[in-house]
Amino acid sequence: MTLSNTGAAERPLKYDDLIVITGAGGFIGGNLAKYFADRGFTRIRAVDKKSLDEWYLCVPGAENLRLDCSTEAACQQACDGAVEVYNLAADMGGMGFIERFRVECLRSILINTHMIEAAYRAGVQRYFFSSSACAYNTDLQQDPNVRALKESDAYPAMAERGYGWEKLISEMFCQEYWAERGLKTFIARFHNVYGPYGTWDGGREKAPAAICRKVVEAVDQGTGTIEIWGDGQQTRSFMYSADCVKGIDMIMHCDELVGTPINLGSSEIVSINTLVDKVEAIAGVTLTRRYDLSAPRGVAGRNSDNTFIKRVLQWEPSTSLDVGLRETYLWIQDQYRKRKDGQPVVA
Repeated sequence: MTLSNTGAAERPLKYDDLIVITGAGGFIGGNLAKYFADRGFTRIRAVDKKSLDEWYLCVPGAENLRLDCSTEAACQQACDGAVEVYNLAADMGGMGFIERFRVECLRSILINTHMIEAAYRAGVQRYFFSSSACAYNTDLQQDPNVRALKESDAYPAMAERGYGWEKLISEMFCQEYWAERGLKTFIARFHNVYGPYGTWDGGREKAPAAICRKVVEAVDQGTGTIEIWGDGQQTRSFMYSADCVKGIDMIMHCDELVGTPINLGSSEIVSINTLVDKVEAIAGVTLTRRYDLSAPRGVAGRNSDNTFIKRVLQWEPSTSLDVGLRETYLWIQDQYRKRKDGQPVVA
């Protein structure tokens, strides 16, 4: 028999149980709300501090609430009556944002602190926290030819300043709420999620979206050039959004992973130069590259070791970068053209 944090027997999730998703106006949260709606769940409470016209995806029939989950009262309202809570709310963005706005990233600790307490008090059965590969020890990521990072590599701790440390301490909150209070918590360390319906302009976008947008702009404006942050030798793995939301679901419903951080990312590692190659191939162009060595570039290399997730779930993210990038490029190209024509878009 499985017990909830109230000590009562936990029952299987039903399609009319209330699922709460914070950060639902953002990229991953919006895709997750759509994922559950497409699976037939009828009570989804989608929460974000942005106004609804700024959400990337608004799921029909969902209870869409504008709440700032850095406040205790908002978290209590969000969790009221919930059976499962997926906390994806955070003040974050790509490397350009998290290197320049460390205080804002650190302040996201308020979100998880209030959300997990509200979830516990509301008698929630399961609680998911979206962590990040930025929690890993940066000393292990100083070479583009980095070995893939396994879950134990977060300690001894030397996370990325600001954003990475916030994720690491929030993971500890989740682990202690399970150990001390019996709340089933689940922790996934995301590795560079990308795809349609995400940030693609304005300073918070991540590398795949930024490169796609820059290529779209170069083609449209006929410049023949593209600016790349750093020397282009930095390496990363990138996970397509559809794999991400499926992985969240699988992790959340695997009791072997209670209170246990796990990688959720692709193991297909590429350099930023190779990423540009792939987007150029999709667009059918070859651009002259200008390297900005003064721009934020993050660690030299990072990749996901998927040994653990394959053992526990018999699954790993499998959408190839070529396939995912094409979908992402076409969506950003469409958004760019709509904005140029004066149509409203969310960037």
